[in-house]
Amino acid sequence: MTENPLPSLVSSAWLAEHLDDPDLRILECSVALRPSTGGFVADEMSAQWAEGHIPNSAYADLAGALSDPDSPLRFTMPTADRFAKAMEDLGVGDDTRVVLYDRRMTMWATRVFWMLKAFGFDNCAVLDGGFKTWTTEGRPVDTGPAPERPRTTFTPQPRPHLIATLQQMESAVTDQSHCIINSLSPENHSGEDDSYGRAGHLPGASNVFAIALIDTETHQYRPVEELRELFAYLPPDEPVITYCGGGIAATSDAFVLTELLGRTDVAVYDGSLSEWVQDDNRPLRTA
Repeated sequence: MTENPLPSLVSSAWLAEHLDDPDLRILECSVALRPSTGGFVADEMSAQWAEGHIPNSAYADLAGALSDPDSPLRFTMPTADRFAKAMEDLGVGDDTRVVLYDRRMTMWATRVFWMLKAFGFDNCAVLDGGFKTWTTEGRPVDTGPAPERPRTTFTPQPRPHLIATLQQMESAVTDQSHCIINSLSPENHSGEDDSYGRAGHLPGASNVFAIALIDTETHQYRPVEELRELFAYLPPDEPVITYCGGGIAATSDAFVLTELLGRTDVAVYDGSLSEWVQDDNRPLRTA
């Protein structure tokens, strides 16, 4: 691993100074969601990347190469081998550093960040404010192809404790052994929004909307003290599982809790509500 570790959250000024670092890989992770019956359809955004992107970046296809093609759910964690190959194809290996960004409120970048962490790769960071802050500040935008990178080796070292399975989620709901956080909107939490086919939230879950973590004008995370206040109700000695619709927004909550607030006991429910609602016997609450 490289000897130049990254902080988990980097500024646009930092990235501008390091754009040409030979060991740095910059990945755009943006995905667009379109409403559909019982959820959403995911559209990759490589065309938007091609129209203008941060220099020296490549497009990471979260909806394709970085998901399990055999899963009926969107964005399911791939196998370690599939993930490693996708990273190697992007020039990411054991001796590189990675900065992740998106143009969709940061949660797509945190999804890939969380995946990297779950496969044992620590030298990664999220660009605070993503493409929105980068362009608002007038920083350079490129329309050329992704840079050619030397072949490298990505060695996965899975950390299964960072990803909660359906069985673990069912146990957590039953025995109330975890603090469960719904990262979707208050309307989803209350049941007013039933976009995923059934109304309500997992029993015992609290609600910290992922969008509430950021400044919607700049897409930057809110100050740490404000973020700490949003999660102040959490007991310090109970582990946390975050969920959302498909394991995306939940990673932004998890990122804040672990990387900005210092918790070490957080997992993301990968299947999230999209998986949970497939069995009517799995309970949801609207109060």
